[in-house]
This record gives sequence, C-alpha cells and structure tokens, in this order.
Amino acid sequence: MTNNEQAWVPEVCTLPTVERPLRLAEFDDLFATALREQQRLSPTALRWHLDPAAEATARNLTGRESSCCAFFIFTFASDADALRLDVQVPAAHVDVLDALAQQATARITA
Repeated sequence: MTNNEQAWVPEVCTLPTVERPLRLAEFDDLFATALREQQRLSPTALRWHLDPAAEATARNLTGRESSCCAFFIFTFASDADALRLDVQVPAAHVDVLDALAQQATARITA
C-alpha cells in the first residue's frame, strides 16, 4: 500500500498505522468476494448489496471499523436476495466515504 492509498484515512482514526493496510485489505476482500452492487444515496451515504453468506464477516469488519473510526454508521438489513449495508458519515468525512466508494468500485469491477 502506498502513502497515497492511506492518505484518505482521517486523523481521527485510532487504528494503529501499522494495522491500516491489513484493515484496508479486509475491505478489499469483502468487496471482491461479496459486493454485488453499490449505490450512492447521498453525498454522505452509500448502500452496498452483499452476498448474504458474507454477513458474519461484514458485521465483524464494520464493528471493528466503528471502534476506530467512530464517525461511521453501518446499518444492516436484509433484502429479498441480498444483505443490504448502508454506510453513513458526517459531512466532514465525505472524502473518506468517497475513497471507500472508489475502492469498492475498483474491486467489484475487477
């Protein structure tokens, strides 16, 4: 991971710097293996449709992410054939959400 890839991680993140590449890799893996669709609901909100089989992994990952970046709000719901995960941030952290959306798009289309 380059410094540019880590540049969007906000200063308020309490995850130790050495662990950040591992966390980002976990998100990349979730996107590559379980993300079916991404929607931008608003500048401060995303919706991911995930494979329901990834629910435990997604809940674990987002729970840990919320503990180091408390500004994230992750909300899970079930649709007919997918797990819906809404991701919200305050306006001050739209750049973080933008970067996360870009990373998800790169993995879903890969």
